[in-house]
Amino acid sequence: MHTMWKGTISFGLVNIPVKLHAATENKDIKLRQLHQECNSPVEYKKRCPVCDREIESEEIVKAYEYAKNKFVVLDDEDLEELKKEQADKAVEILDFVKLEEIDPIYFERSYYISPSEGGSKAYGLLRQALGDTGKIGVAKIIIRSKEQLAIVRVYENTLLMETIHFPDEVRHVQDVPNVPEEAELSKKELSTAVTLIDQLTAEFDPEKYKDEYRTALLDLIEAKKNNEEVTTAKDKPKPDNVTDLMDALEKSLEKTKGNKKKKTTKRKTTTSGKKKSS
Repeated sequence: MHTMWKGTISFGLVNIPVKLHAATENKDIKLRQLHQECNSPVEYKKRCPVCDREIESEEIVKAYEYAKNKFVVLDDEDLEELKKEQADKAVEILDFVKLEEIDPIYFERSYYISPSEGGSKAYGLLRQALGDTGKIGVAKIIIRSKEQLAIVRVYENTLLMETIHFPDEVRHVQDVPNVPEEAELSKKELSTAVTLIDQLTAEFDPEKYKDEYRTALLDLIEAKKNNEEVTTAKDKPKPDNVTDLMDALEKSLEKTKGNKKKKTTKRKTTTSGKKKSS
């Protein structure tokens, strides 16, 4: 299992060297976009609308837009230094709480925690202590340049870290439109609804739920492939020497015109600035 973070989890004076591994995976089927005319994959290029040209990665800087079209540019060095300062800190468990005290709306992503070399005993200690008390730990961690609030809990026989949203990342329910304050319901309507819920009540078994759309989509793709309903993208046309030569000549011509304009402007300025001799 791929290690995506290494560090230390601490509670009190106990330090546990650990590794994080993604506990879940996205199994969405990714569909490519093709040009209908020639079935070639569509390219997405970075382009500057003002300079009207495609730009390279090294020409791009990061910035924060604090008002419309007003930015604070952030250097890579500044961001790296800030990231390093935070990443060097151990993940300290700040509090221990009960899992049921945290609403599921806060939960974001899960990571399995495994002990690094020399951390097995401390790992087992935290796992046993959490299991015996029925508590979970609340901590902070830097993952992918973002500070995250997280909880540490026991899942089966493994410690699990789940990143959770900060309170200001959860939108207020008061902003949800058209939610009725109260609904006028008859006793019969409510009784029928409660009976229906009782009839459909069961123990949660995740294995019984399947992604039927993904299965159907894979079956459709496989059927089309077996029936040879497939297409092959055409090779990109290679520019010939004539095209390259013309492009180079046109650019050279434009550059020459620009240089001539600069020289003319400079000469005019010099002439007008001369003093007449008496």
